[in-house]
Amino acid sequence: MRYPAALLLTLLWAVVRSSAADRPPNIVVVFFDDLGWGDLGAFGASRIRTPHLDRLAAQGTRFTSFYVAQPVCSASRAALLTGCYANRIGIHGALFPGAPTGLHAGETTLSEVLRARGYATGMVGKWHLGSQPQFLPVRHGFDDYLGLPYSNDMWPSHPTAKPGSYPPLPLIDGDRVVETQPDQRFLTERYTRRAVDFIDRHRDFPFFLYVAHSMPHVPLHVSRRRQNRSAAGVYGDVVEELDESVGVLLEALRRNGLEDNTWVVVTSDNGPWLSYGNHAGSAGPFREGKGTVYEGGIRVPCIMRWPGHIPAGRSCDAPLMTIDLLPTIARQVGASLPEKRIDGHDVWPVLNGTGPGPERTYWFYYLQNQLQAVRQGRWKLILPHAVGVLEGRPGGKDGRPEAYTQTRMGLALYDLESDPGETRNRSDRNPRVLRRLLREVELARQELGDSLAGRSGFGTREPGRAEP
Repeated sequence: MRYPAALLLTLLWAVVRSSAADRPPNIVVVFFDDLGWGDLGAFGASRIRTPHLDRLAAQGTRFTSFYVAQPVCSASRAALLTGCYANRIGIHGALFPGAPTGLHAGETTLSEVLRARGYATGMVGKWHLGSQPQFLPVRHGFDDYLGLPYSNDMWPSHPTAKPGSYPPLPLIDGDRVVETQPDQRFLTERYTRRAVDFIDRHRDFPFFLYVAHSMPHVPLHVSRRRQNRSAAGVYGDVVEELDESVGVLLEALRRNGLEDNTWVVVTSDNGPWLSYGNHAGSAGPFREGKGTVYEGGIRVPCIMRWPGHIPAGRSCDAPLMTIDLLPTIARQVGASLPEKRIDGHDVWPVLNGTGPGPERTYWFYYLQNQLQAVRQGRWKLILPHAVGVLEGRPGGKDGRPEAYTQTRMGLALYDLESDPGETRNRSDRNPRVLRRLLREVELARQELGDSLAGRSGFGTREPGRAEP
């Protein structure tokens, strides 16, 4: 039996549309390094131009109470990729070159969750979860990788380190060092080109792309064509080039017809490193920055876009954390959760605006498993701990840090709805809230440990260890 050509075309188009409808969304996560809450136009920046990210925010939702689990590199990245508090899996602070520990092979990453669902997985940029071969991204669920194994300041030119402290900075492709001491002026461009290439090569299949930029972590580097263009100096130049990079990625999605079926998440690993003066970003209205559990260190900008699923032109102030991404994404794409316990929750009703999220208590650890703060609803409890803070106005020349002043922080309760800058201790006026949160703290100490309180237990699982 012969069918008219028009009918055959109609049937073929129906099959194509059905296949597209059944395809799970692509996932793109852009993770900046040390970008402050107040460094994007959509979050109030006036001297830094970020038109691509501002447009993305207009097309999606700004999440204004989005948190990282710890205000430092390795721990923050571990939480993002595993859905666990980093101390649960034995990752603390920032891992250094040649460290004998890294992300354990027994942990399940977001890339492994999605690869099991049939996704192609790629990463470009800063890894910082172990530089030994068995800890690299290609051993943790990524098919493709190009980037630095740790921070871009862990190199022989570090301004405050003793000579010989750091080996030459390696650029890794897959699991091979392909270059040492790469010209950092072109890192953002190189990462962007590789990310676009990954999109182009995998446009016919669902993919997960993790773009972990090395900037605006110091030392700041920007391509020649972007130099001296921002009113905010070299830091502004760097952020504006990062914005341009996001614009190139979004154009690659549009060009490949993937814009409507791609869930884009843009955020930062912690707040700005304030001790670098003119080389530092802005925490906006929030207190302190990187390396502290005050809002400026742990609250980061976050934008998400998935047309038809995440509302456009919306601002959401509900508390969320990077640990929630893994379980939420897994649920939406029909993937299985890790077998081991994770700490994140499915917060999809918050993301798509259909309802409130679960009643959550978020814990903020830092240093060697020190529980330093907790947020529950509008209330933020700071626990006694020592912290390095800047006295007066930040200074510094040529990216060289000034010394922090070690200060002992006492118990303090803040109402973040009326006092987001954490300036007024309300513990005396709210004894019931204080007692409730202190009971929650005891439960957390039993579950996750707290070295500051004398509770051993660096989480419930150990990091991976390199063979001697």
